[in-house]
Amino acid sequence: MPELSRFFGIIIRMYAEVNAPHHEPHFHAYYQDEVAIYTLTPIDLIAGSLPRRQHRLVEAWAELHQAELMTDWNLLQTGRKPAPIEPLR
Repeated sequence: MPELSRFFGIIIRMYAEVNAPHHEPHFHAYYQDEVAIYTLTPIDLIAGSLPRRQHRLVEAWAELHQAELMTDWNLLQTGRKPAPIEPLR
């Protein structure tokens, strides 16, 4: 699963299933042993959990990069490599 960004110990990844139906556009956020899945439109937690602070950081980052996340989703679903996305600083 390609890594799109990494910030404050959080890793953002997105799955690709070329030529196969996949769920609605979403990404996975990993922090230590926790995993959360967020939809892209709107940015919303749909599965898993993160500690409160990390959850807020992921939501803020995703809001800032929503268009880039959607572009990467489309690239991955057609078998192309996604572009890295700037981390929070």
